[in-house]
Amino acid sequence: MLDHPAWDVGELVTNLDIPETVVHDALSALADRALITPSTSRPGTLCAVSPQIGLLALLDQAEQQAITQQVKLQAARASVLARAASRDVHREREEIVRLEGVDAVRDRLAEHARTASESIMTLTTGRAMAPGAIETGKTLTRIALSRGVTIRHIYQESTLHDAASRAYAELMAEQGEQSRVMPEAPVRMTLVDRQFALVPIEPRSGRGALEIRGNRLVSALCLLFDMLWEKSTPFPRLSAADENGLTDQAVAILRLLRQGRTDKAIGRQLRLSERTVRRTVRDLMQRLDAESRFQAGVEAALRRWI
Repeated sequence: MLDHPAWDVGELVTNLDIPETVVHDALSALADRALITPSTSRPGTLCAVSPQIGLLALLDQAEQQAITQQVKLQAARASVLARAASRDVHREREEIVRLEGVDAVRDRLAEHARTASESIMTLTTGRAMAPGAIETGKTLTRIALSRGVTIRHIYQESTLHDAASRAYAELMAEQGEQSRVMPEAPVRMTLVDRQFALVPIEPRSGRGALEIRGNRLVSALCLLFDMLWEKSTPFPRLSAADENGLTDQAVAILRLLRQGRTDKAIGRQLRLSERTVRRTVRDLMQRLDAESRFQAGVEAALRRWI
């Protein structure tokens, strides 16, 4: 109609080779969207409006629809939170609530990820994170971060010895999680907005967790987390290996081995735990076929590794 303003319905049918019913349906749809109007110069016919005007009108309609949908979503969110609050009256009366089973804990964490307003602080312990916990953590962390919530996470060093747990921590750090590591963590817990604390009941059993609400115990747990955060070290990102397959950390340890430093002294200088230093030294000695720590340092120098 823009290219051939004079065409009537019959000419549209003939030239486009489509049924007349299709043309009438299309004209009705265009009229509903105000993209065609009655012609003033040719009474009884229709003409297409300017593409610029028509498209701007469509965009205005889409914008109004989006605003209406946003209002509906906000109303639905308020309704959901109100219903949850009405179901949760008993929790408001209690300072400690028992969440039975893994599913209940996961659902509660999902709720916190969507309602937290300021911060989520997590302390992870153990030899490895469970696969289910990793997948849940990925989803909920992204949700919370997308909402502008600050996430701080302290990992026990032994947890990061597990490949899957380490990969999870690396990914979350890339997503924006603030991560730190410490040799031994006293308890597994998650703190939300400094008002809620979730502490597992026998973590290995999957029996559930205790949710502690806004009392002095939550304040004490937050204080404990803050103290541990100050004592922990920044999350060690994996650095690229050099041509000898050595990371910057391994090279630094070799240099100190050559100087005759102890594991404790190396750990203190590089801010690593003795366990990490011992494991790295053991691996390096095997690679260098060295019988002593000092020999490993000398052999590394002879091979020009350092």
